Amino acid sequence: MKILQKKFVILASLFLIAFSAGGCGMFGGAVENISSLLGANETGTVINRAYIRSSYAVVAADLLEVKRGETLDILEETDSEKVRWFRVRARDEDNTEGWIEAQNIITGTVLDKSKKLFQEDKDLPAQAAAQLRAASNLRLSPEQKSDNLLLKLENGAPFEVISWRYVPKAHDAADVDDASRTGERTTKKSKTKNADVEAAREANEPEDLDDKYDIWYKVRLDPSVSPAPAGWVFGRQVELQVPSDIVFYQTDAKKFVTWQRIDDAVERLSPRDRDTARAGKPGSWVILSRSNTVRTKEGNEADFDGILVLGYDKYNEDHYTAYKIADVWGQLPLKVEGAGDNKFFTVRLMNANGELEEKRFAVSKNPKGRISVTAPPDIFTEKSNERN
Repeated sequence: MKILQKKFVILASLFLIAFSAGGCGMFGGAVENISSLLGANETGTVINRAYIRSSYAVVAADLLEVKRGETLDILEETDSEKVRWFRVRARDEDNTEGWIEAQNIITGTVLDKSKKLFQEDKDLPAQAAAQLRAASNLRLSPEQKSDNLLLKLENGAPFEVISWRYVPKAHDAADVDDASRTGERTTKKSKTKNADVEAAREANEPEDLDDKYDIWYKVRLDPSVSPAPAGWVFGRQVELQVPSDIVFYQTDAKKFVTWQRIDDAVERLSPRDRDTARAGKPGSWVILSRSNTVRTKEGNEADFDGILVLGYDKYNEDHYTAYKIADVWGQLPLKVEGAGDNKFFTVRLMNANGELEEKRFAVSKNPKGRISVTAPPDIFTEKSNERN
């Protein structure tokens, strides 16, 4: 009853202001203001644990603690000392009303956009597991703009990589994308050796991928990490979590970009169990790798240029190379399908005519349990069945 009375007083006051100002235009503006103030159509979801406060003043009292995932009704917003605040109503027994910093919640409108991103790839398998090395923004698109920010992820936040995009490098960009909506940065800028890059070009040496591009990852997040299920993350502070039993086979010349098991399926683990997943029991894998050389074709870069299939001999407790090819031009996604001892994986590779084709590689086991790979007839096999 008190809340209704309070709203009635505010509503009446605004009407009086409108009438005293005179004119239909002023009256229309007042009604629009009322809608902004009292409308409960917009909601917000709590990103991290925070407090609803009695005001946005420094000495304000804490009224109610809210936790990640809780929904609040947004009643009003304001800026104070360059900090954005929302006046909200909680959905507790008392319908607590107060103020909360905007950085602690994601609005329903923005959250819906993240959910739309999630729906685009909901049926695709994760291409890699990764985590942040520093706090970084989750964005709606692979670019640093003030109007595409979803929320800020914490240092160490884990996620699944669904795809990625190479974006021409901004040499004065910060190593960490932690800018606020006002565009202010708090991190030091990277020092790219532009002179060395130009010298390499003049000498007609191949361009390095890392010098020409920044990588952005499209990621999928668990609800325990973020209320937003999907978005884009700036790649300079992303660490791919290569499983411990195969990371030994990665080289500086060929970095692993995606991997999937081709033996018995492993139960999907929550982000809190990532360390367990990374150090899980050894198995057989199909791995896609990428060299650091620019390989632009028709304005696009290859997602990978090498394929490696590692089988695991459980008796000798050792991996062996079941299939390897080092010079292809391919794009994601990698898909592993089938059941039991007969499986196959598919990738998209560029043919001699410069066209992308889906290629299917059959994987089978002989009576001794060793894996063999049958590649499409136009794909050259390098060092098949060689032990590493």
